[in-house]
Amino acid sequence: MKIILVGACGKMGAEVAKVAGEKIVCGIDLAPTALPFPVYNSIDKVKEKADVLIDFSSAKGIRERLSWCKKCGVPAVLAATGYSEEDLKAIEEFSKSVPIFKTGNFSLGIALAEYVSEKAASFLGEDFDAEIIEKHHNQKKDAPSGTALMLAESVKRGFESEKKLVYGRQGMTGAREKQEIGIHAVRGGTIVGEHEVVFAGDDEIFTISHSARSRKIFANGALRAAEWLISQPAGLYNMRDLLKELLK
Repeated sequence: MKIILVGACGKMGAEVAKVAGEKIVCGIDLAPTALPFPVYNSIDKVKEKADVLIDFSSAKGIRERLSWCKKCGVPAVLAATGYSEEDLKAIEEFSKSVPIFKTGNFSLGIALAEYVSEKAASFLGEDFDAEIIEKHHNQKKDAPSGTALMLAESVKRGFESEKKLVYGRQGMTGAREKQEIGIHAVRGGTIVGEHEVVFAGDDEIFTISHSARSRKIFANGALRAAEWLISQPAGLYNMRDLLKELLK
């Protein structure tokens, strides 16, 4: 498998490079530095042939990168968060022509937490309130995390009823409404990533939690997704699709 790594000079790019090694044929970064493979500041400068693109950069420029993938027939693994509504529409449109794997978290543990959260919401039902707490390092730019939003969507699917997301609470908010799913963001220190889904009922609490101890788990997950994606037809895929394959 030959990989183009976007965001090659960032922290996650470094982790992917460690794990992937010689599989990376080139990198892309707005601020290129010397690495064991060529690094370009624009995808249009890429000369190398590749089987897949792994993007750990940011939402900025995503449409240009996907346009290149469509032109060259290269599947894309998208690991950034913070996409706008226009970006998401563009990703969906490009997925009609090229395989795209998009997720806010490449941890297999988080994929399993999504699955269990949906089943828990379905089993526990409306007698339980659901709240999500996420914690990240003090340099993370977006809140809530993409993973928290993924978990919230899983919980919503499980409840099978109309729910609204409430981002934190302040002041005299009144009693909690039944259709709420609360999401709370904590930022501090060097926390890699911690997520909790709390189901609170009468006299009992059920909690699903996941703690990432290093960025290596995300790099491993992205590579696993890339290996799987290159044999898929055009479409938009996520960790749920990969988990289904692993659970067969």
